[in-house]
Amino acid sequence: MLTVNNVSMVFTDRKLYDEVNLKFTPGNCYGIIGANGAGKSTFLKILEGKLAPTTGTVQMDPHERMSSLKQDHFAFDDQTVMNTVLQGYTRLYDVMMEKDALYADPDFDEAKGMRAAELEGEFAEMDGWNAESDASQLLQSLGIPEDEHQKLMGELPEGEKVKVLLAQALFGKPDVLLLDEPTNGLDPQTIAWLEDFLADYENTVLVVSHDRHFLNAVCTMMCDVDFGKIQLFVGNYDFWLESSKLAQELRGQQNAKKEEQIKQLQDFIARFSANASKSKQATSRKKQLEKITLDDIKPSSRKYPYIKFTPEREIGNDLLRVENVSKTIDGVKVLDNVSFILRPGDKTAIISRSDVTASLLMQIIAGAVAPDSGSVTWGVTTSQSYMPRDLTPEFADARLDILEWLRQFASKEESDNTFLRGFLGQMLFRGDEVLKKVNVLSGGEKVRSYLAKMMLSKANVLLLDDPTNHLDLESITALNDALIDFKGSMVFTSHDHQFIQTIANHIVEVGPKGVVERADTTYDEFMSHEVAQAQVADIY
Repeated sequence: MLTVNNVSMVFTDRKLYDEVNLKFTPGNCYGIIGANGAGKSTFLKILEGKLAPTTGTVQMDPHERMSSLKQDHFAFDDQTVMNTVLQGYTRLYDVMMEKDALYADPDFDEAKGMRAAELEGEFAEMDGWNAESDASQLLQSLGIPEDEHQKLMGELPEGEKVKVLLAQALFGKPDVLLLDEPTNGLDPQTIAWLEDFLADYENTVLVVSHDRHFLNAVCTMMCDVDFGKIQLFVGNYDFWLESSKLAQELRGQQNAKKEEQIKQLQDFIARFSANASKSKQATSRKKQLEKITLDDIKPSSRKYPYIKFTPEREIGNDLLRVENVSKTIDGVKVLDNVSFILRPGDKTAIISRSDVTASLLMQIIAGAVAPDSGSVTWGVTTSQSYMPRDLTPEFADARLDILEWLRQFASKEESDNTFLRGFLGQMLFRGDEVLKKVNVLSGGEKVRSYLAKMMLSKANVLLLDDPTNHLDLESITALNDALIDFKGSMVFTSHDHQFIQTIANHIVEVGPKGVVERADTTYDEFMSHEVAQAQVADIY
């Protein structure tokens, strides 16, 4: 059990939270949520002991082990993949190293033999003889083949490094597992595997994530950082979101009888309790939900941006034709003879196990990068607005504030300060925040500013390369809803399962087998087909 006693965190300019008292118990996965800057990652660092709280303590049973997902992807570049994973269980790895050093010592004597025997006993207690095989199995489950296990981390591409560091965090079944944005950089198949792994995990998990589908799939409790407090709520993210809306609604029903409000709450809980869950804790959670009272649900202070894309004209008969597109980067052929046709009304998700592949195809479609061969042809009635994955070059001019930056993309009628301030206010830039220089904006502020630019464009085709990256859950939800309502066409990449599932009606997968298309199918159906194909491949 992990216990937080009277913890507060105060910086010189602000207080994050005060008098936090929480207990995290085995068998639960806690999703830590809150607005950007609320202190979610800071809270994980306090729990891990990397950051001392202003007041209070964090306690864990001395016999229990905590593990966390490392954020520095280059920290283990001089280590083999296998050794990197084994270092996730620090004591086991230290015993292995000391034991091997003793046996290799040419001056091995009786005293060293006694020490080696002690280490052998401890090694056996930690199931050390199965450590390498367990680590190997974990790596292979995450898509790292056995022939790469003795490679140096520095030799791996970025996407594989992320998987190895995840394996390191999971290795040895730690008693408390801390995961800060674990789905970042993972392909959809690996995210699905991680969901299944955590849903059945018997120990304590705390996770920070902006992936709503992931939070819903794995979490039994939500840990909400809001109002300068951190509070626990039973249920997954959707339950927390809807219950906070219900709390706001009930708060406004001044004349409603208590019995009516209780009935409304009971109906709400019954609807969520009936939902199927992959988690072993589903039955336990159902019992907890049924005990919730009106006082247990709280409204949220979160603010949602207002996002609405309105195309200036409809698309005619033709949308996009991609024919025989190939592209080589640094001697590696990333795209090879890619061809597909998109029709008006298509909202197409480009899927790939490689971010480089998906992003490169988006750049070529948008005209930002020329293919080595092949062609991209847009319909004559289309107008495109493109959001690249890396927005840093778009906001490099230190002379411009947000207001002046956006004015560049406004029509004459929209360029006055009153309109632009109101427009930016809808994107949560209040008052003098619009005078902030664009070169110092956070990742989320850049994305919200760029979305404002795209709304002003009135384009009938939106091209979005991983648009939810850097956004908080509230902005992701607002963007998700806006793109569902969008009357034009779209091509986009994303790691967000719910984002793809609720928007896309056309899937284009680009991989080693070329292009695989699924039109008029949902992302869930596409993923189910992928799983079925993989199972058949395993059998044969």
